Amino acid sequence: MSVVTTEQPDAVPAGEEPPDTEERHRLTGVTGLAALSLDAMASVAYGPEAIVLVLAAAGAHGLGFTMPVTLAIAALLAVLVASYRQVIAAFPDGGGSYAVAKTHLGARTSLVAAASLVLDYVLNVAVAVTAGVAALTSAFPSLYGDRLWLCLAVLTLVTGVNLRGIVESAKAFIVPTVVFVGSIFVLIGVGLFRSHPVSTVTAAGHASALADNASTVGTLLLLKAFASGCAALTGVEAIANAVPSFRVPRVKRAQRAEVALGAVLGLMLIGLSVLIGRFHLQPVEGVTVLAQLADASLGHNWAFYVVQFATMLLLALSANTSFGGLPVLLKLLARDHYAPHVFALKADRQVHRHGVLALAVASAALLVFSGGDTNTLVPMFAVGVFVGFTIAQVGMVRHWRIEKGPGWRGKALLNGFGAVLTGVATIVVTASKFMDGAWLIVIALPLLVAAFEIVHRAYRRIGERLGLGRVPEVPHRQRSLVIVPVSTLSRLTSEALTAAASLGDEVRAVTVCCPDPEDRSQLHVLERSWAEWEPGVELVRLACERRSLGRPIAAYVREVTAAEPATRVTVLIPEAEPERLWQRLLQNQRGAVVAHAVRRETDAVICRLRFRL
Repeated sequence: MSVVTTEQPDAVPAGEEPPDTEERHRLTGVTGLAALSLDAMASVAYGPEAIVLVLAAAGAHGLGFTMPVTLAIAALLAVLVASYRQVIAAFPDGGGSYAVAKTHLGARTSLVAAASLVLDYVLNVAVAVTAGVAALTSAFPSLYGDRLWLCLAVLTLVTGVNLRGIVESAKAFIVPTVVFVGSIFVLIGVGLFRSHPVSTVTAAGHASALADNASTVGTLLLLKAFASGCAALTGVEAIANAVPSFRVPRVKRAQRAEVALGAVLGLMLIGLSVLIGRFHLQPVEGVTVLAQLADASLGHNWAFYVVQFATMLLLALSANTSFGGLPVLLKLLARDHYAPHVFALKADRQVHRHGVLALAVASAALLVFSGGDTNTLVPMFAVGVFVGFTIAQVGMVRHWRIEKGPGWRGKALLNGFGAVLTGVATIVVTASKFMDGAWLIVIALPLLVAAFEIVHRAYRRIGERLGLGRVPEVPHRQRSLVIVPVSTLSRLTSEALTAAASLGDEVRAVTVCCPDPEDRSQLHVLERSWAEWEPGVELVRLACERRSLGRPIAAYVREVTAAEPATRVTVLIPEAEPERLWQRLLQNQRGAVVAHAVRRETDAVICRLRFRL
């Protein structure tokens, strides 16, 4: 036995990594923020509002606890950023909580983490798009009736940009991100120099959402406000999930992006909370807290509308975070045989195209289900991501206990504290939103985990049948019989028989005949023409009582296989390839019918010969 080798002209010396020609299609620290942090950045539009709305149940006294609750969320944010910075270093292949759980908590727990992330990513797209469109329809009420179509249009836009590559999406969205973050910091900076609101036009005439009868601010209310405000933390994990999308050195770039995200998000949350207390802001129906803050700080002028427009745009585009994180997660699941292997395929520009399209389809289904209404989707949002947060923190505690590197006790204590906080938030968020729609997530999580396991079992059975991981038997030559379905004489018939003669030891042409008089007449014409042609190939007539084409050929293949078990049977199906794409509509699809029947009912090799017109 001989082995033929070919020398590569640009061989890479041993011990050195080949140059990555696709590096230019990966993220830098800045573009990573633009591509993967929009969800977290945009959350300042609804995070502080969620806190204020809960505390408003206790009247003006309750609103006084806005800053303590925000500081608690900021502390949790700092813990999460520190934790995910460690996750990035420990698991540079991405996957976040899924990768952590797979290594330290077992396969089943890792699937729970993966399922929670998948659900949250899909919900994030739907919530982001509907929230952005809701801001648009608030400014232009005449568009309200078309909100579903507007949502689908925005989703199509974001999907199209991501199909061109994650770097392309980052470049497209970096300007809206800078405008939004800059306008929020300007709002905060100007507001800190004001002792009272410069304008209250936005809230004028709107009913207050403050409770008339003030109640005691208890622990349960504070926990509920904390859990609601934690919606601002969704998206913090996205960078850790998509580390492979960064340029080298990937770990350092991803860690810097994670820290920058935490710093910017924390400053914005705390700054807005300070202004809420400074202006004694009260929630009103129909006007967002952020709009009131912009009005109070900047006045009801062009600057106010810049903030509103930037908020609307970033909310709609914050769906991009999911398009950066979910395809990478699906790739890891596919690599571990828990998702279809097609999700592991990578197109040009580092695009996991099938993951992007799957996310778009699932999100579109949610948009249609909700009718483009944000309130239908929000109760289900953020439950899944906190499940992932908690699993990642617990997994990292075990990671440090196993590694026991320098300062491992402090790191484990940090992650343990974070696990307690996110665990409490998970329970409170689920309990408080359960009847409003979170029960769907509670049901969907185990169903998705079960789907992952079904896919894994299917791949395991396929691997056993294929003998993957075992040395196969030595290949050997078998007698080959090629069967060619024919219906008329043409150049296509001649090309098919020529190809068949090149492939097999014996060639047989078969034609199906039905009892219909017209079919019998056509058969006689074919047989007479065949005899005059004399191609040197036997023409076999297959009688069929019913008007069926594929089944008689499949039955004949089974008969041949049973009579000659040592013969390898190939069915060569000749098909004309039209010159124009639209001309495919003119074909009768006989070849597809035969191929389907033979593939379903036999083990024969199917060869489809394309004859270009």
